[in-house]
Amino acid sequence: MNSSSSTLSSSSTTDKLHSFMEAAILIDQYYLGWIFAFLFGFLLLFNFKRKREKIGANSTDFGTDSIINTSSENGCNCPEHIAGSTDVIIVGAGVAGSALAYTLAKDGRRVHVIERDLTEQDRIVGELLQPGGYLKLIELGLEDCVNEIDAQRVFGYALYMDGKSTRLSYPLEKFHADVAGRSFHNGRFIQRMREKAASIPNVRMEQGTVTSLVEKKGTIKGVQYKTKDGQELSAFAPLTIVCDGCFSNLRRSLCNPKVEVPSCFVGLILEDIDLPYINHGHVILADPSPILFYKISSTEIRCLVDVPGQKVPSISNGDLANYLKTVVAPQVPKELYKSFIAAVDKGNIRTMPNRSMPADPHPTPGALLLGDAFNMRHPLTGGGMTVALSDIVLIRDLLRPLRDLRDSSTLCKYLESFYTLRKPVASTINTLAGALYKVFCASPDKARQEMRNACFDYLSLGGICSQGPIALLSGLNPRPVSLFLHFFAVAIYGVGRLLIPFPSPTRMWLGARLVSGASGIIFPIIKSEGVRQMFFPATVPAYYRAPPIHSLRK
Repeated sequence: MNSSSSTLSSSSTTDKLHSFMEAAILIDQYYLGWIFAFLFGFLLLFNFKRKREKIGANSTDFGTDSIINTSSENGCNCPEHIAGSTDVIIVGAGVAGSALAYTLAKDGRRVHVIERDLTEQDRIVGELLQPGGYLKLIELGLEDCVNEIDAQRVFGYALYMDGKSTRLSYPLEKFHADVAGRSFHNGRFIQRMREKAASIPNVRMEQGTVTSLVEKKGTIKGVQYKTKDGQELSAFAPLTIVCDGCFSNLRRSLCNPKVEVPSCFVGLILEDIDLPYINHGHVILADPSPILFYKISSTEIRCLVDVPGQKVPSISNGDLANYLKTVVAPQVPKELYKSFIAAVDKGNIRTMPNRSMPADPHPTPGALLLGDAFNMRHPLTGGGMTVALSDIVLIRDLLRPLRDLRDSSTLCKYLESFYTLRKPVASTINTLAGALYKVFCASPDKARQEMRNACFDYLSLGGICSQGPIALLSGLNPRPVSLFLHFFAVAIYGVGRLLIPFPSPTRMWLGARLVSGASGIIFPIIKSEGVRQMFFPATVPAYYRAPPIHSLRK
């Protein structure tokens, strides 16, 4: 009996324990299920949020008016239009921006161009396109932009000094008959390029002022801008290209700007007269600095008077007009003297500071600098547009193999290689402009005077002595080694003239100072451009981050 009772008690205890364990397991499963459901829901919500952010980061206001509010890093809430994706945002629609928009859109990219002022501008620079730049225009399919704007063909230069003159013709024998330089009204040329870019359906050109770049975790995601109506908007794309000109307010976050202003241009227009050498630009090696003449239409000649320093005499009180009449006019070719005085008396005098800035970028994921916002040189040689168009051809070729610009690591790698691949061409044109300006300026220093005279006489020799330098100037042969050799050939030619027929100690010392002065002109410019990148780009690791060379030209 006791045994039976004990057995029953044990069985009852076991059943209770079993029931308790089942209840505990059920409760545990309930809570575990709740916990897993919570975690799963949280992950879904987080993933959905990430996708929304990714879509927002690659969207802009194409084709729809749906608006959301997005909070920027600086606390400003700007409405953002959401629709299909934009591949590239271009800030600025000057020569570089318009040409780039057309080029990338032609390759199938969706491009959003934001330009401060889409009306035709009246500028006194950017009016001469060298033959090398025209070849790049052809390569981009934009050569018809010089049509219907009364552009003038340019076949070379005429050089004047101390009553002597010499003609330097571009070496165009190997090219098609249409290849030559072009001179024109800058505003007309840019408007033609804007029209060409806007004619492509996947280009959206909008008037607005970009106020800042949108950055997230070190990557540029897009821009904030104000429309012409004052509305603040944001636009986003995998790639933002800033080419908003020499007055750029965005360059500081993308490069180390070291802007110098060696001189200013004073601009005039001479009317209803031809230049002594038809279809040639004219350079007068005047005192204190050069004077330029070239046709910008069938009835107008642009005159640019270089005034050293950052200030020019006052226009309002007549000091500038007096300077032009008393200092400059006596040095103008006699065929142009009366028209020059008439242009001064007419009073339509414009001024423009001449800026120089070597390219010193901060490679930044998602962004690129281009044009005068990135790199400037003295406009004496008219090489700015050639550099910009050459850069655009390179960017096009680099981006072509990359179909998805959202591949940020590959995009960043390719864009970093751009800064190295552009160096030989850009640095040659930049160095030539800076060096030639310093050589052409008058100086009280006897060695500098000898260098200036030697340069004029060297170019007057003809043959390789004129064809080599003019091929560099025209952008037809922008090779750093060729520039270096010709520059020091001028110096050696100057020394030789001093030592022949009777080398005296005074002349030998002057020759040594001439070579030293020449070195003092060119080596600082080369240093600022980067010796390694300019002469030995293949030794720079970024050189090999581009796609294979054979794929760039497909």
